[in-house]
Amino acid sequence: MKSSSPSLLPLLRSRTQGDIIAWIVLHPENEYSLVEIAEHVGVSPATVMREVDRLADAGLVTETRRGNTRLVKAAQDNPVFRPLAELMAATFGPVPVLKELLAGLDGVEEAFIYGSYADRYEGNAGRVPNDVDVIVVGSTDADELFDVEERASRALGREVNIRKVRPAAWRDESSKDSFRETVLSRPMIALIERGAGDA
Repeated sequence: MKSSSPSLLPLLRSRTQGDIIAWIVLHPENEYSLVEIAEHVGVSPATVMREVDRLADAGLVTETRRGNTRLVKAAQDNPVFRPLAELMAATFGPVPVLKELLAGLDGVEEAFIYGSYADRYEGNAGRVPNDVDVIVVGSTDADELFDVEERASRALGREVNIRKVRPAAWRDESSKDSFRETVLSRPMIALIERGAGDA
């Protein structure tokens, strides 16, 4: 299935390409197998392999082998690395950065990006947003969420706003809360989904 150029960065062929490049260049110290990248991004290993082949041909990733496993990491010595990382942080960065920061917190049951960034990520036309709006469903400490806001804002070069919602209020389908209804009626990007990783 061919997808159109993404609204966040029309220079790319697809959103998948943006997600893969962003995951690699925004974790430059880490080495990943193709399967690990596929799991993080939510695509097939074959799709990752095609994109990584292109990146390797351009010298944007380095590769090593561990048995039959192909491991890749960002080539930080490439003169394109730093501007590419900045561009990816500004466009496709919110998903990998926030997934990683929120995954380490206790009490997060679900988390989503919503609002204008989610609209652009889903392909709706418009300018790249100046901020990123996030909902965290759970009982996470407010100070820890503030720390995530600060760290994400620095990493992404834009304001990140996290709104904490009580699980009962979020899941109350009879609720007439206008904020909840508005959020649920528009695109949302799942960062942490209920039950993910649980027994």
